[in-house]
Amino acid sequence: MATSTTKLDRRSFLKVSALAGGGLVLSFSWLAGCKPTPEQALTLPKEWFELNSYIKIGENGVVTLYSANPEFGSNIKTSMPMILAEELDVDWKMVLVEQADFWPERFERQFTGGSQGIRQGWTPLRTAGATAKQLLITAAAQTWKVPASEITAGAGQLEHKASGKKGGYGEFASLAATLPVPEEVPLKDPKDFKLIGTSKKNVDLEKIISGTPLFGIDNQVEGMKYAAIVHPPAFGMKLASFDASSVTSLPGIQDAFAIQLFKEDYVRNFFDTATFPELVAIVGNSTWEVLQAKKSLKATWEKAPESSFSMTGFGGPPYQFKVPSGLESTETHQAKMAEYITKPGNVLRRDGDPEGAFKKAAKIIEKTYTAPFLAHNTMEPVNCFAHVSADKAEIYGPTQAPEFIIGTIASALGLPKEKISIKLARMGGGFGLRAYSHHLVEAALISQKAGVPIKMVYSREDDMTYGIYRPSYSATYRAALDANNKLLALHVKAGGIPETPIHADRFPAGAIDNYLAEGWQIESNITIGAFRAPGSNFIAAAEQSFLDELAEVMGKDPIDFRLELLKRAETNPVGEKNDYDAKRYAGVLELVREKSKWATPAAGLHRGVSAYFCHNSYVAEVVDTKIVDAKPVVEKVYAAVDCGIVVNKDAAINMGEGAIVDGIGNAFFGELTFKDGVPNKNNFHTYRMIRQQDAPKAIEVHFVDSKEEPTGLGEPYFPPVFAALANSLYKATGKRYYQQPFAPQLEMENLKM
Repeated sequence: MATSTTKLDRRSFLKVSALAGGGLVLSFSWLAGCKPTPEQALTLPKEWFELNSYIKIGENGVVTLYSANPEFGSNIKTSMPMILAEELDVDWKMVLVEQADFWPERFERQFTGGSQGIRQGWTPLRTAGATAKQLLITAAAQTWKVPASEITAGAGQLEHKASGKKGGYGEFASLAATLPVPEEVPLKDPKDFKLIGTSKKNVDLEKIISGTPLFGIDNQVEGMKYAAIVHPPAFGMKLASFDASSVTSLPGIQDAFAIQLFKEDYVRNFFDTATFPELVAIVGNSTWEVLQAKKSLKATWEKAPESSFSMTGFGGPPYQFKVPSGLESTETHQAKMAEYITKPGNVLRRDGDPEGAFKKAAKIIEKTYTAPFLAHNTMEPVNCFAHVSADKAEIYGPTQAPEFIIGTIASALGLPKEKISIKLARMGGGFGLRAYSHHLVEAALISQKAGVPIKMVYSREDDMTYGIYRPSYSATYRAALDANNKLLALHVKAGGIPETPIHADRFPAGAIDNYLAEGWQIESNITIGAFRAPGSNFIAAAEQSFLDELAEVMGKDPIDFRLELLKRAETNPVGEKNDYDAKRYAGVLELVREKSKWATPAAGLHRGVSAYFCHNSYVAEVVDTKIVDAKPVVEKVYAAVDCGIVVNKDAAINMGEGAIVDGIGNAFFGELTFKDGVPNKNNFHTYRMIRQQDAPKAIEVHFVDSKEEPTGLGEPYFPPVFAALANSLYKATGKRYYQQPFAPQLEMENLKM
C-alpha cells in the first residue's frame, strides 16, 4: 500500500468551517506545493497542466465533489471526481458533481488543455479523497472510543467490527471538519480499485439531452442586451473609422462603439492572442437584430503597420512580440515555404554524422508533406455573458483558462482581480480555441461601455475569420539507404507559418545512428494557437507516412519496420534525450497488429497503420478503407492505446471515437487559404466538415493492461489517424498523398468525396 504526504504547503489543504447542519468541506489545492520549474513552465503550451477539486460531505451522507476544471467534452467532470470517490470509498450513487466557479483563492491552475488533467491530478486527487476518509475514520474513532486502525470504510459507511458499531460518513462529517489534517495517508493498491477502471456515464448527460442550461450561450438575465462585434475584413488591416449612425437608426439597435482590448502598457501573456485588438461593438435587443445590423455598418479599414507588443511566457521575462505588416496570401506562403525547404534550418538535434551518411548513400528517398491552416469550428459559437458595474464584474462564458485571462480583464476594465468573478460554463467544444479567451474581455468591455448586462455571440463567419488557427506546415523527410537497402540516416526539416511542428527528441530519434532534425518558421500576422495535439497533429502525419513509404522501398512490413526501429531504441538507444519509452511504444503496435488481424485483412479492404507518442500516451491505429462506387469508404478503425490506468472506460473510448472521426474529417476536407489577408471560407457551406457518410462504420478501441499512472487521452488519439488514413488510401488507389486535405486530390482522380 502506498502512502502520500499531505504536506505540500500551507495552502495544500484548506478546511472550511462545518456546514450549518453539520458536515465537512475539504478543499484540495493540487499543485500548491508542486509548482513546475521555470524550464517545465516554458513547455506548458505543448504540455499543459490543469488542476483542482474539493469535497463536501453533508450530514445525510451525500457527497458533493466539485470539479474545478472547465469541461469541454473530455468528461473530466466525471472522471476526475471518480478518482476522488475511489479513495474516499463512497458509493457513486451518493455522489453529486458540481462545476466550481473560478476561485483562485481556493484552487490553483483551473485550466483544461493538453490532455494533462488526469495525469496531473492522479496523486493529488487520490490524496484528497484518502485524506477526507482518514479524517472521517479519526472522527469515528474518537466518537466510539476505539482505535482508528480497527475501523474500516467502504461505500460511505464506517464500521468497527469488534464492537459492531456502524455509521455513515454524514454522522461524523461535522467532527471531522475540526480535526487536524494527517501528515500522511495510505493510498489504495490499484488491484483494490472498485470504481476506477469501470464505466460511468457523463454526470451531465441528462441535462445535456434535456436541454437544461449548462452553456454560456444559455444564460439569460432580466434587462440583458445583446452584442455583436465587427472586425477588419482581412488580416493585416485595422479600423480607421466608422459611422455609428449607420446602425443606431435600425430597429432594436441601442448603440455602436469601438473597444480596445489591451491597454498600451499591458504585458500580454501567452493566451492573450487576439487578431484584432480594436473592434466595433453593436448593442441591441436581440442577437438577430445586432447580427443583421453588422451588415449595414459603414466602416473604413486601413492597412496595419508593422507593430510589436510586450509579452511574457509562463514565468519568463517579457519580450517583444513582432507582428509583421502586409496582406498575406496562400500563394505567397507556399512560395516562401518552398524556399525554406532548400535552406539550412535551425539544428534541433544531430546524432552521428548524417551528412557523411548521405554522401555515402546508394539511394536517397526524399518527400515533402504540407498541410493548410485549419479553423477550430467548435459546435457552440464563441459567446460570453458579462455584467460590469462601477465596482465589480460578473463573467459567465466558455473558457479553458480563466486564470490566464482574468489579469487581462482586470487591466481592460480598470478593476482589481478580486472584484471580478468568472462563472465557468460547460463548453460546446474547445480543441484549444477557448484557451484564448479574448471573447471574455470583449463582452466585459461592451457591458462596461453600454452600462447593462450583455450577451455577446459570434456569428459563424466571425468565428471562422477571426484567426487563432492551426498553423500551416511543411516537412521534408530524407532517408539514406545503402546498396542493400539498409537505413543509414534520416533527416527531417520542418517548419510553418509561424512555427515549426518538430518535437526533435521523439521517435524515430534514438533509433537511428545518423539523425538530423532542423526547424524553421515564417513570421505572419495571421494568428495561430493550440489545435488538438499542437504540432503533433501534422508532424505525426508526415513522419508516419514517410516511414510507410520507406518500409515499402526497403521491402519490409510497415509494422515490422517500426518495431525494428523501436527495438533498437529500447536495447541500444542513440542519444540520451529520447522522450519516449520504446517498449511501451512497441506495445501499442503489437496490440493493434493483434486486434486488427493485420496480416489477414478481409477481401476488398486496404489498410494503413500509424503510431505516435504525445501528451505522455502511446497510440497505434489501423485504418481499413475500400472503394465503393468510385468512392473511398472508411470501413473500420482499430486503435491500441497505452495511457496507463484507464480511469473511466466509457469516457476513454468516447474520446477515441471523437478524435478519430475529427482527424479523418480534417485529413479529407480541412483547409483554409488566404487571398490578400482574407480567408477563402467563412461558413460551413464552403468549409467542409466530416459528415455521417464519411465517418468510419466502426471503431474499436483497445487499451494496454497497465499499472502505470494514467496519462492523457483527449489529444493522443488524433495525430496517428492522418497517416493511417493516407497509408490506407495508398493501398486502395496506388497513389501517395503528400498534401492535406486529401479529398480534392481524390476528386481529381475521379474518386467521389
